[in-house]
Amino acid sequence: MPAVGGIGPGTSKAYPGNLTPFVTVTCIVAAMGGLIFGYDIGISGGVTTMTPFLKKFFRSVWEKKEADKSKNQYCQYDSQTLTMFTSSLYLAALLSSIVASTVTRRLGRKLSMLFGGLLFFAGALINGFAKAVWMLIVGRLLLGFGIGFANQSVPLYLSEMAPYRFRGALNIGFQLSITIGILIANVLNYFFAKIKGGWGWRLSLGGAMVPALIITIGSLVLPDTPNSMIERGQTEEAKAKLKRIRGVDDVEEEFRDLVAASETSKLIEHPWRNLLQRKYRPHLTMAILIPFFQQLTGINVIMFYAPVLFSTIGFKDDNALMSAVITGVVNVGATVVSIYGVDKWGRRFLFLEGGVQMLICQAVVAACIGAKFGINGNPGDLPKWYAVVVVLFICIYVAGFAWSWGPLGWLVPSEIFPLEIRSAAQSINVSVNMLFTFAVAQVFLTMLCHLKFGLFLFFAFFVLIMSVFVYYFLPETKGIPIEEMGQVWKTHWYWSRFVEDVDYPNGGMEMGKGGQGVKDV
Repeated sequence: MPAVGGIGPGTSKAYPGNLTPFVTVTCIVAAMGGLIFGYDIGISGGVTTMTPFLKKFFRSVWEKKEADKSKNQYCQYDSQTLTMFTSSLYLAALLSSIVASTVTRRLGRKLSMLFGGLLFFAGALINGFAKAVWMLIVGRLLLGFGIGFANQSVPLYLSEMAPYRFRGALNIGFQLSITIGILIANVLNYFFAKIKGGWGWRLSLGGAMVPALIITIGSLVLPDTPNSMIERGQTEEAKAKLKRIRGVDDVEEEFRDLVAASETSKLIEHPWRNLLQRKYRPHLTMAILIPFFQQLTGINVIMFYAPVLFSTIGFKDDNALMSAVITGVVNVGATVVSIYGVDKWGRRFLFLEGGVQMLICQAVVAACIGAKFGINGNPGDLPKWYAVVVVLFICIYVAGFAWSWGPLGWLVPSEIFPLEIRSAAQSINVSVNMLFTFAVAQVFLTMLCHLKFGLFLFFAFFVLIMSVFVYYFLPETKGIPIEEMGQVWKTHWYWSRFVEDVDYPNGGMEMGKGGQGVKDV
């Protein structure tokens, strides 16, 4: 068998260009779109441990929690209404990402980001002033619509703006801002929970207006990508923009390839139906399996419900929120490691190393919780060293995710799709991500109640499967121009049987002889 996942030597083009301050600032501003997603992940888990919030909206959960603390700890937060509060957002994000695909393709990446910011702002406003559960759910749905638009457009924007040699690092700025959003939310939850009068949860939920304003204003000042401008017929402006982005005048070759990709994409009348063509089998597989596996690492269980989880394993509410802050700090730090290493060590190395690290940690955490809580979920008094060990291994697990499946789950799908299917394929990527985020969030507390410590082994099993998948089926995409990505499939031991030279004769362009055979819908 040929080298697993490798690509042939000397096949990629080397477009001239530098990492200009203009591109760096642009990508930093665009990456802030991740703040809204991260802030929400961090905030929703925290407010659900705040007693005043539970008493007001989820009184049955509060009563069960307070009634007898010696009972089964695994089941104290098991409430479908409570999980619907958290997970309704991801159902809305799934639906909006499908609409966002058309907006992103026809009106540009910027407008999609703007819609995302405005919808998220409206949702945060309603949640901050919520008087009843239905207001919370409506607010969450609006937040979800905003996240669907932002997660559709921001990764594409970053991959298209960045010079190919730095694409990994700049794209991971999106994941970094997600982790910063989670950390800020955890810190705010910790302090807002201490506010006398019990209205701190309103500040936590309403505070989401700040990241919403950042992405809204950012989308108004950002330039559009050359790819998007060419796609909408602004060819001359796109060429001038490309020169400014790359910091050199010699952009002819890259510009020609972008125009060729755009011409090809215009011949595609039905990008959704086109995705089903045989030559797009590798892309479709990755668009579905990468986000599917990313959610089944179990990370969102840790991030959504970190305070609930720590509370369940014997931490007091205050300590549970502080433990969530600690995991948030680790998350940010490890993502910085990924930014440093992704274009040096490659995507596959980080995926595989992170997988092994997560697998070991999940087995240890399952053993620790199983040893103390057993089957009945009543641990008695927990020694301090035990809590330290659990938090330590959860932190090592979070670090493994944060430099592997976290950022790469967004980076790799956004860089492998040809322009003609890029918006549709990215929409599938976001939809699958949100569908399984919704599913995991909705059933997690019930699964914890029934599977108990075995829940961590359930996710460990999927980490093993996904690591095997990456080893055999994911080619390395480091250092390959985005419009030349076709070569990685042509030289792969398995995917080469689905793509032929006529599909990608110049590496990435889907151009048959004389443009023949393109309009195959």
